[in-house]
Amino acid sequence: MTKLTVACVQTNTTPDPLENVELVSPMIREAAARGAQLITTPEVVGMIEPKRDQALAKARPEETHEVLAAFRGLAAELRTWLLVGSISIKVADDKMANRSFLLDDRGNVVARYSKIHMFDVQVGDGQTYRESNTYRPGEEAVIAETPWGRMGMTICYDIRFPYLYRKLAQAGAEVLFAPAAFTKVTGEAHWHVLQRARAIETGCFVVSAAQTGEHAAGRRTFGHSVIVDPWGRVLADAGEDVGVITAEIDLDEVAAARGKVPSLTHDRVIGDPAVYGSAFRQAGE
Repeated sequence: MTKLTVACVQTNTTPDPLENVELVSPMIREAAARGAQLITTPEVVGMIEPKRDQALAKARPEETHEVLAAFRGLAAELRTWLLVGSISIKVADDKMANRSFLLDDRGNVVARYSKIHMFDVQVGDGQTYRESNTYRPGEEAVIAETPWGRMGMTICYDIRFPYLYRKLAQAGAEVLFAPAAFTKVTGEAHWHVLQRARAIETGCFVVSAAQTGEHAAGRRTFGHSVIVDPWGRVLADAGEDVGVITAEIDLDEVAAARGKVPSLTHDRVIGDPAVYGSAFRQAGE
């Protein structure tokens, strides 16, 4: 099988995990009813809680996480694959992992990925983001095996680190997930450019479900969940409203794009004397 219908669920997550399950589940059902075989949800789909102490109190270990359990049951019921974009997993008294789960159509966890790059920034929207204060960064890139092909798992801020995506593609990934809660400010400036660039650079499909709208404490996210093909064309864009988008993708297009521009096989290492001479030598030396 090389063709499949994928979906992005775009939602506006609250601080209440069980409320979020109730909000997202009907949209997952809608996506399945529209023929989606693989449904994706955004980053922090289980909870956006701006108060650190409250977030830590509400987080649960993976084994007892009610949001993960609910989504596993839904995947099994609908007999569809489901990417849980990410949920907050308690890993220590003072730390969580921002962790994504790929579930098969029986509700089994096929792969899990913890966000590697921490969003520690001030983007000019009046808020300061310090993920490293609350989250423990992941340490491993992850590729999942599916009936359609190999799929690479990333989360949100990872999209700004192209070498991660290049390594995933060179290791065989044909679809890249980048579920997100992009800020309104950075989304308006960079979201579509980054999504299309990662697709073009790797010759992969990029499927990115996103948060949208205003959340607790005035945080605003950009929306515009997208499905991008390996040539960089946007196949579907959710705009700013809560809802579902779908697109049929054909993984044969990955080989076609890479055949036209085989850049994944053309790496030349900076510092190799045969290529660059002395690395970073100043002009004129």
